[in-house]
Order: sequence, then structure tokens, then C-alpha cells
Amino acid sequence: MTQNLINLYSDTQTKPSAEMREAIANAEVGDEQQEADPTTNRLQDMVAELLGKEAALFLPSGVMCNQIAVKVWTNPGEEIILHESAHIVNFESGGAAALSGTMTRDLTGDRGMFTTDQVREALRSKGRHQPVQSLLAVENTANLGGGAIWPIEQIEAVCDVAHEAGLKTHLDGARLLNAVVASGTSASDYAAPFDSLWIDLSKGLGCPVGGVLAGSRSFIEEAFRYKHMYGGAMRQSGMIAAAGVYALNHNIDRMKDDHENARHLAKLLVDIPGVVVPDKNIETNMVFFDVSGTGMSAAEVSSRLLDKGVKIGATSETRLRAVTHLDVNRDHVTAAAEVLARVCQGEN
Repeated sequence: MTQNLINLYSDTQTKPSAEMREAIANAEVGDEQQEADPTTNRLQDMVAELLGKEAALFLPSGVMCNQIAVKVWTNPGEEIILHESAHIVNFESGGAAALSGTMTRDLTGDRGMFTTDQVREALRSKGRHQPVQSLLAVENTANLGGGAIWPIEQIEAVCDVAHEAGLKTHLDGARLLNAVVASGTSASDYAAPFDSLWIDLSKGLGCPVGGVLAGSRSFIEEAFRYKHMYGGAMRQSGMIAAAGVYALNHNIDRMKDDHENARHLAKLLVDIPGVVVPDKNIETNMVFFDVSGTGMSAAEVSSRLLDKGVKIGATSETRLRAVTHLDVNRDHVTAAAEVLARVCQGEN
């Protein structure tokens, strides 16, 4: 592997810029558990305003954001309605079952999305033999849906059905700001139909750690209790919250560059023999592609790419995912496609 790695494995691979590191070093701090860390408080206020919610809570990870929301909105034995590809289902170590004792009712649907008719069909009749359904969860953008953006009208419609049935609604908004930048729909408009939601700081925003959960003041008050319970309470957390403050001020609009680079990569990949890009509609910063036509597995292609200085992860036996971010420019994307072409042609 070469020293100058082109890292398309995930937007979680970003490293804080010199300017962000300076903001971290100069952060004003206090005791977060006493709500006395001014930088953390500022970050929380910024996110609450951005999302149009009453309050917000800085947490160490996005998984903790999801799991605390599930804990607040559900009781053991109750059921969450969500897409079968959702992060909560596939990438959180069974946390909803282990921590909250919940079941999931998994819906299918194109590109990580589902319809109002599917939600209605998933609603159970009330009765002693049926689990209580308490929460509907949406993921926007939809990761395994190829970074797809939910249309705002579809979000409003499925949340309306859920609310009419007495369910709470939660948005896994890890990459919500990618959807905002690409669609032109405001973060507060996307957030409005949801009782809780969060944004990730450590993906497209380029921070080293953290997510911010938002909702009503009463929701956040209860969420803070579970933050302590799950070991997420910190002390002078302004040291890392400062990165989030910097990112919200500087790194949102630039996400359009990531989306353009992803579309450029997809155009290059379709010309490589044996490589197929199933979804031609690249909306944000993810490109999934299939390499079964090369005669190699995705893991083998990934390994050979890494040997040549390009890191792209395999997501199945035949499929890989490339993710663009602020540490990847147009030249990196072009070079990565050239390396992939050589790998697929069998060059050592």
C-alpha cells in the first residue's frame, strides 16, 4: 500500500483540518454534566436552531443517538417500524433489542424508502396478542439505498400515518445535511415531521467524533438521563464540541463538492469492463458498484485496491461502496478510478 492513501472507504475517515484543530485547542470548556460547558451548550443550541427543535444533546456517537431515542420512545416488547436496510437494524449490534427490548417490523422498498401504503399495511390491530407499535424510524439519506434522499412530501406522508396511529417518529439523520445541500430543502423542514432526530458530526462535516440529538425539551431531558446511563456523559466536552461548532459554520455548503465528485466517479466507473453501477442516480456522496463481471469477489477487488493505495470497502460478495468527503478531491477520484480499471484488468 502506498503512503498517500486515497480513502473512499467512508466519510467517517475524514481528519480534522488545521483550522478545526485550532478551534479545538482554543475551546472554552466547563463541566458538561452540570450543563456548564459553554462550547457544548453553544453546539447544542446551534443544532436545535438548525433543526427547528426546542433543544439538543451532544453525544459521543450516532449509534447512541439512535439507541437513546429508541429507549425514550419505546417500552420492552414494543415494535419499531422501519426499512429493512436501516442502520438501527443492520449496524448497531442489536442495540434496540439488547437495550430497549424492542422488536422491529422491517419494510421493503426501493433505495431504502417505503410508502404510506406500506406503513398502513404494517400497522397491527390493537389487541392482547399483538405487540404495541410505538415508533416509526426513517433514515435520510438512506445509506444502503445508495445515499438516496427521501422526498420531503414522502417523509411528511409516512409520518402523518404514524402519528395518526399514535406512534412517535424518529429520523436517523446521520447524513441529513447531505440531503439538505443536494435537495435545497431546509434542515428544519426535513426535521419538522419528526419527534426526534440527530445529525452526525463525524461524517460529511469532518469532525473527529460525535452526533447531536434533538427534539422537545422534555425529550432531551429524558435523553440526558439515558446519556448518563449508557456511559455517554462527559466532562469538558467542549474540546470536541468545538469541532462541531466549526463544522456547522464552515463545512455544510461544501458538501456539494462531495456530491459532484461522487457523480464524476460513477461516470468513470461505468466505462470499466466488468464493473456495473446499478443506480445511475447518484444524489449525494455514495457510489455502490458491482464487480461480479470481473471474475473477482468484492473483497478481492478491495484488497487489491488497498495494495495500490486506494481504500474502498466491500459491502457484499460482489458489491463495493465508495464514499466521497472533504479529504477527497477531483484528482483523487480520477486516480482511484484509474487504479480500479487496472485492478479489474488483472494488473498486479
